[in-house]
Amino acid sequence: MSNLDTHPTLSTCGGRAGVPGEPVRELLKSRDVQLGESTMVRRLLPSLGRRMIGAWCFVDHYGPDDIAAEPGMQVPPHPHLGLQTVSWLREGEVRHRDSLGSLATVRPGELGLMTSGRAISHSEESPVEHPPLLHGAQLWVALPDAHRAVDPHFEHHVELPVVTGGGLSATVIMGTLDGAASPGTAYTPLVGADLTLAAGADVRPPLEPDFEYAVMSMSGEAEVDGVPLTRGGLLYLGCSRSDLHIRSANGADLLLLGGEPFAEEIVMWWNFVARTGDEIVAARAQWETGTAFGAVHGYAGERLHAPTLPATPLRARGRVR
Repeated sequence: MSNLDTHPTLSTCGGRAGVPGEPVRELLKSRDVQLGESTMVRRLLPSLGRRMIGAWCFVDHYGPDDIAAEPGMQVPPHPHLGLQTVSWLREGEVRHRDSLGSLATVRPGELGLMTSGRAISHSEESPVEHPPLLHGAQLWVALPDAHRAVDPHFEHHVELPVVTGGGLSATVIMGTLDGAASPGTAYTPLVGADLTLAAGADVRPPLEPDFEYAVMSMSGEAEVDGVPLTRGGLLYLGCSRSDLHIRSANGADLLLLGGEPFAEEIVMWWNFVARTGDEIVAARAQWETGTAFGAVHGYAGERLHAPTLPATPLRARGRVR
């Protein structure tokens, strides 16, 4: 999925200086962003005050949207560099096409994982015949320097491990949770898990003390470490936790995101993750001139053009503003 802001802000992320060494409770606010023709998303990361959770550097939450009489998601071909895109659906279907020739329809409970590596382009759209509701999350993972120029590739995993107990059903999307490992390729120690809480659930899923964590609410209401969390909210939790107390009176759907703090400082602009402003400038020029990123075939529409670069220099700094 693309960052479709016509005037995207520069995000300078990474480094360990802004990572608290103890548990915290920071409730981060989202902002509404128009995505394509008919989809409005809640952008939760990067946000004012925090830019990364481990290697997770971008989080959009959308829906549930009634698209029965609408085209649904329509994101034209666009480029990616230096990151992985993680597509996760609760309801609906999204068709992925990319410049490698990949074609896949991602459905609820399945992992669509695209590793851009040195360069890739893709499109995402609701099929012409699609379910009436669309609800999901799009997340990006920054690639570490040692792997950011890997060959681009796409993975579609229809079966993922599930951890259950005490009214909790946790699907492991990326990384490892409670000994269950996702088949998705990860390049840094991290975890992404979909948590379904039954009514009356009161649980303590295990965590890695060296990871930093956050929890996002997809639907319903829950109490996370004593903090009420409602749909579209993101609670940053810091580090040094061996477990996490979560409960819900009426049931809820949450996303648990975590990972080892990302030590490298990165520059993120539009759909690119790099290390210097010059790399961003070069990537934009390559996309606009068609000299890199390849072509997406089969999408009924024009590709996206890159926004204008900001007037201020692009520099890598820390993970918090």
